[in-house]
Amino acid sequence: MTDTSIPSDVRADIGVIGGSGLYEFLDEAVAVDVSTPYGPPSDPLVIGEIAGRRVAFLPRHGADHRWLPHRIPYRANLWALRAVGVRQVLAPAAVGSLTHELPIGALVVPDQVLDRTSGRDRTYFDGPPAGVVHVGFADPYCPAGRAAALKASAASGWPAADGATLVVIDGPRFSSRAESQWYAAAGARIIGMTGMPEAALARELALCYTPMALVTDLDAGIETGEGVTMAEVFAVFKENVGRLRTVLMDVVAALPTERTCACGSALDGLNLGIELP
Repeated sequence: MTDTSIPSDVRADIGVIGGSGLYEFLDEAVAVDVSTPYGPPSDPLVIGEIAGRRVAFLPRHGADHRWLPHRIPYRANLWALRAVGVRQVLAPAAVGSLTHELPIGALVVPDQVLDRTSGRDRTYFDGPPAGVVHVGFADPYCPAGRAAALKASAASGWPAADGATLVVIDGPRFSSRAESQWYAAAGARIIGMTGMPEAALARELALCYTPMALVTDLDAGIETGEGVTMAEVFAVFKENVGRLRTVLMDVVAALPTERTCACGSALDGLNLGIELP
């Protein structure tokens, strides 16, 4: 379905939801305001071109980092991306590590998620006029997107770890040592604050969603001393943002031009009750 209110010259087929500084890699970028039934997204979309692909970038926390993880308008963000034509989403994010096997500076492409958030608007199907819709989420991330991310990162000389369970917490505080140890005992290897409900909402819109996680700290459960600090996280992200941007450009170029994965058929046969953009 095409949203005819969006001009053809500002449409895109790939979306990148990430931190400030990443959108600088877009050629001839333009800012686009998109309205949604769920309010405005975190910021206007910035749309441009990479390697011949039309890309829409959205700063998850806003360009001025005003949105805390539990306040991010996740539903508006994913809806706005789909409205401009996006069908494949890359989602870079900073995470903590719950194992010494994934040190600071590691790049990870998760394959599973453990949702420990609460109180967030986590579905488009929460009552009339929406229908009763249950989407499959056994494998939360796009296999084609993950394959492209792993291949591109390896070719760049910064190979990503293949697979990890990401536990998503509400924040904005960091975890206690007991919590970190509990998450690790449950099988999680990395921890973040923004991966859910983002991934689930992408599935509800039949989008391909691929997370790319940069380890910025060792979470409280696997280190001594005072534990992780916000200054540490920002410093490591700033140190690595250049090469993360380069890898993202390579992943964009490597994403399939035609979707053959199951993500696009996630809503087949379901009575949505609402019209998607």
